[in-house]
Amino acid sequence: MPNFNPESFPNVRIHESAYVDDPCVIGEGTSIWHFSHIMPNCTIGKGCNIGQNVVVSPDVTIGNNVKIQNNVSIYTGVILEDNVFCGPSMVFTNVTNPRSEINRRGEYKTTLIKYGASMGANCTIVCGSTIGRFAFIAAGAVVSKDVPDYALMLGVPARRHAWVCRCGETLPETNTCDACGNVYEENNGELSPVKETQTSKEEICS
Repeated sequence: MPNFNPESFPNVRIHESAYVDDPCVIGEGTSIWHFSHIMPNCTIGKGCNIGQNVVVSPDVTIGNNVKIQNNVSIYTGVILEDNVFCGPSMVFTNVTNPRSEINRRGEYKTTLIKYGASMGANCTIVCGSTIGRFAFIAAGAVVSKDVPDYALMLGVPARRHAWVCRCGETLPETNTCDACGNVYEENNGELSPVKETQTSKEEICS
């Protein structure tokens, strides 16, 4: 028997092994897979894919067309904007100085993942950080401070290695993407688009 009322979530695909606590909002076209747990007061947008063994903690906000791979916990204080990708077994935190014997629930820090950002497998995002639009966090990287838009972050601690295009390809020194033709310019350590196109998937979920 499912652990939720399917009639509460029309046009949402939820595996019977998942737990969905009431109340929460789940947008049309979203899929929630085996053994995942959606906790109370969450808001999940349209067209999301939430993989196996994912936990979405209370009061979390997830935008449209977000992809969360297996074994990810989205803790209270995390905000995922539209078109974010969370790689398998990546890690969020929500307290900077946890102690088992001290209740720090009133000290959760906000972690904001902006539109279109991607986070690779097994990376860690320390709470209180903001990940910029279309930034790319490499597999295994540890992010402990804010990340600018379009930055490719590698290592422990993570540092900017290059810039990435909206399409996900690393940009050459000209900042014109060889794969899709998008054009960018760099000023004072920040990258901004000069000519940038959308994909059909983003247009569907915009």
